[in-house]
Amino acid sequence: MTRLKKIYFASDQHFGAPTPEKSFPREQKFVAWLDEVKKDAEAIFLLGDLFDFWFEYKTVVPRGFVRVLGKLAELKDSGIPIYFFIGNHDLWMNDYFEKELNIPVYHKPKEFVFNNKSFLIGHGDGLGPGDKGYKRMKKVFTNPFSKWLFRWLHPDIGVRLGQYLSVKNKLISGDEDVKFLGEENEWLVLYSKRKLETKHYDYFVFGHRHLPMIIDLNEKSKYANLGDWIGYFTYGVFDGENFELKEFKN
Repeated sequence: MTRLKKIYFASDQHFGAPTPEKSFPREQKFVAWLDEVKKDAEAIFLLGDLFDFWFEYKTVVPRGFVRVLGKLAELKDSGIPIYFFIGNHDLWMNDYFEKELNIPVYHKPKEFVFNNKSFLIGHGDGLGPGDKGYKRMKKVFTNPFSKWLFRWLHPDIGVRLGQYLSVKNKLISGDEDVKFLGEENEWLVLYSKRKLETKHYDYFVFGHRHLPMIIDLNEKSKYANLGDWIGYFTYGVFDGENFELKEFKN
């Protein structure tokens, strides 16, 4: 890491929900945050569910979000690395970000090392014990045949249907009661502890749960959830020594 630079993390913006009109102020706030962090960002990690629904046809993507996409392009073109991890709402993302914005897209958690600190980073859906219904549904949605069938719907129909189901159907959206389950029942905490049995990580950083929290897993490892940009407007920042959560106010 460059001295005086920081690494930023954010997730679960769910732009487009519950309606584009109601989502628009949150988009403006997120763009303002990107403008703020670009001053000292070594890199920016977006940990999924940037959109409440996303599907890439071969020549069509959902309309809207031009301010967010434009700002990401601006930051990437200025030399700031940006990394994107798909979530359960934008799991049908393919190569649009990579080709149009030159932003790498990851479908599974990935390890990074910053200033000799090891991070395991991902969205968090489908990890750990339990949630078997969603895990089965995710296999159906990510199956190439399922995506091929959906692609045959006209985009005006397919996108509208996907947006409706994403907002209304909890099974598809992966939505859950946003409340702390207790350390012994938080499945991403259990997942992180299990990973520590075979390899050390200083930080596990995930989204998906919509709850900002940092939990000590042992004396040297921490689990962090980034919260969301619906009710909390929280993000993570690593300054080369420590990781913390902050709330963006503007």
